[in-house]
Amino acid sequence: MNESNNTIEKKSLFANLTVQILIAMVIGALLGIFIHKYYIEEDAKNFSDKIKMLATVFIRLVQMIIAPLVFTTLVVGIAKLGDIKSVGRIGGKALGWFFSASFISLLIGMFWVNTLQPGVGLKLGNVDMSTANEVTEKTQNFSAQNFVEHIIPKSIVEAMANNEILQIVIFSIFFGLAAASLGSTAKPIVNALDKTSHIVLKMVNYVMKFAPIGVFGAIAGVFAIKDVGDLLETYAKFFGSFLVGIASLWVFLLIVGYIFLKKQMNVLLKRLISPLIIAFGTTSSEAVFPKLTEELEQFGIKDKIVSFMLPLGYSFNLDGSMMYMTFASLFIAQVYNVPLDTGTQMTMLLVLMLTSKGIAGVPRASLVVVAATCGMFKIPIEGIALILPIDHFCDMFRSATNVLGNALATSVVGKWEKES
Repeated sequence: MNESNNTIEKKSLFANLTVQILIAMVIGALLGIFIHKYYIEEDAKNFSDKIKMLATVFIRLVQMIIAPLVFTTLVVGIAKLGDIKSVGRIGGKALGWFFSASFISLLIGMFWVNTLQPGVGLKLGNVDMSTANEVTEKTQNFSAQNFVEHIIPKSIVEAMANNEILQIVIFSIFFGLAAASLGSTAKPIVNALDKTSHIVLKMVNYVMKFAPIGVFGAIAGVFAIKDVGDLLETYAKFFGSFLVGIASLWVFLLIVGYIFLKKQMNVLLKRLISPLIIAFGTTSSEAVFPKLTEELEQFGIKDKIVSFMLPLGYSFNLDGSMMYMTFASLFIAQVYNVPLDTGTQMTMLLVLMLTSKGIAGVPRASLVVVAATCGMFKIPIEGIALILPIDHFCDMFRSATNVLGNALATSVVGKWEKES
């Protein structure tokens, strides 16, 4: 009898998605290290390109779901909120939280890069400046006009095709408010969208079964072409200082979470383990958007709050990325010995605060904003090449932190709404 119980426990353990993802990460890392060590560089590169296709398949499956999920849940959420007053109240709380969290994240990055000074006296040899071309080319198009164009959709079809979350959010808010104002006339449409959102959430369960395979491909692909030992040795001061900053941000977020959610915070963290690991392994907070929606609803946050808060959060509340932006910008300034007084640094912080909003869908968004900010403050943009080799590993921690920040914001606002 005991043996059969043990067998059931083992089966249920390995059937757990989190356990599967952790096993996939370990196997992926070991395979990548083996390939890097025993195969020539060209073969390792070919292997990396092919194995990363597994991660690409998983991320594309998730991206396939995001646009219909954001549109249906947000419209239904706003229609259920009932009126512009309720939308304004929750939206006000959301934006207040987002901007406060962003400002504190930027301050933490600024504090630690000034305290630990990882870029001072750093001499990095063999840095390939041409690797920065991809980012600097995108930076050249980074203007006020393009910023506005990136936020306001000219076509909802185009916005959905490109997975521009913020553009979809803006269209959905207008659509939802219009539906709410029409009352019973729009009810059949709202009901149909509500049922559609449940179908899409069911699709999430199927797609998440591919998560361990995607994480395995992403981790194996990176470890196959990067000598992690050499990288961390060369960038030990930068990466170590960055981890101190991220750890400080986590401590701050967790303390705030316990203040507002009290004992419920432990329940929330258990639900977040799987989304956090997926975000960490794939370096994509977008990859866990549907899963996070599901987990927060099961945690007890009303679906109308989750569907309103999360899409906004993915556009305005990227705490890990914000902390990294000040850290990376000032690190490059230190390397090139560009003096920046406190007033200039605070100005840079405010510039980052504004320019970073709504660029979540841009590939390497953090680096594009860092490069644009460096250009504004006469810091050599090619300095981006200094951090590119280790950016993937920093991105793992940034993505997981973004997920934690958004889950926390949604949960706290959800609790406020319950009490009001």
